[in-house]
Amino acid sequence: MDKFRMIFQFLQSNQESFMNGICGIMALASAQMYSAFDFNCPCLPGYNAAYSAGILLAPPLVLFLLGLVMNNNVSMLAEEWKRPPGRRAKDPAVLRYMFCSMAQRALIAPVVWVAVTLLDGKCFLCAFCTAVPVSLLGNGSLVPGLPPPELARLLARVPCPEIYEGDWLLAREVAVRYLRCISQALGWSFVLLTTLLAFVVRAVRPCFTQAAFLKSKYWSHYIDIERKLFDETCTEHAKAFAKVCIQQFFEAMNHDLELGHAHGVLAAGPTGSAAPAATEGADEEREKLRGITDQGTMNRLLTSWHECKPPLRLGQEEPLVGNGWAGGGPRPSRKEVATYFSKV
Repeated sequence: MDKFRMIFQFLQSNQESFMNGICGIMALASAQMYSAFDFNCPCLPGYNAAYSAGILLAPPLVLFLLGLVMNNNVSMLAEEWKRPPGRRAKDPAVLRYMFCSMAQRALIAPVVWVAVTLLDGKCFLCAFCTAVPVSLLGNGSLVPGLPPPELARLLARVPCPEIYEGDWLLAREVAVRYLRCISQALGWSFVLLTTLLAFVVRAVRPCFTQAAFLKSKYWSHYIDIERKLFDETCTEHAKAFAKVCIQQFFEAMNHDLELGHAHGVLAAGPTGSAAPAATEGADEEREKLRGITDQGTMNRLLTSWHECKPPLRLGQEEPLVGNGWAGGGPRPSRKEVATYFSKV
């Protein structure tokens, strides 16, 4: 159990590296999923495009949502977005930074899926086989004599070699090579564009908005750390509350049992030496309760934390004016450095 706790603490302390590793694993998994996927084009004029669009778009959407779900910061972003302003105003720049950070990681696996699909060419072949220029690649003199529905039916069977019967009009290998060439060109173009876009977002953008970028990054980390410390403090309080509650229950039961037996006085003798130690332990646990000793008070505290978080200006009791992130009013004459901490 201690080993699992150590691993969990390590993952929490290295959350960014851990999430990058998860995104890399999901990207490799998406490529492996496509290689194991049995692509069966329906080879029908009315269904080829719909089937190909579903294969190209549905799995990336699922992978994107899965990447968001596996990110621990999703709940933090939703909580910060929906909480009442209270005494601390919400900064849209911080919310945008948090969402963009999660979306960038979650988009890795969908991008890999789309790139692998286009480079493979089967999906593009199935979708656009009816758009092959027969007059340029095949026997164009026979095209005017074929009704459009019959021509579409023949070309729709190009992805299916076992049922294709239009070699007299267009060689299947020529059509397949033509469409796969276009698909691979689109695939490499997509890879190049996404790589350039990622470079611009990750490397170039902070150079032009460095101050805003640092502010958003700092307060995003602050929200994450504040939430973790609050959860740790609540966990510590819950443990102390449970210990005191259980101790009181056992003490009451012991008192009732002593009154119910005739030899209660004799039974109380051996436990007298342990009474000071038990009392000292109970006092220590009561100190951890910080004065919150009943369910109603704890519920009000949690509600107050959600509806009216403390302003981000330590050492001052008056409410903030304007944006709670930047602060308003006169600045203090001396510099003060302080942090929230969890009492251990």
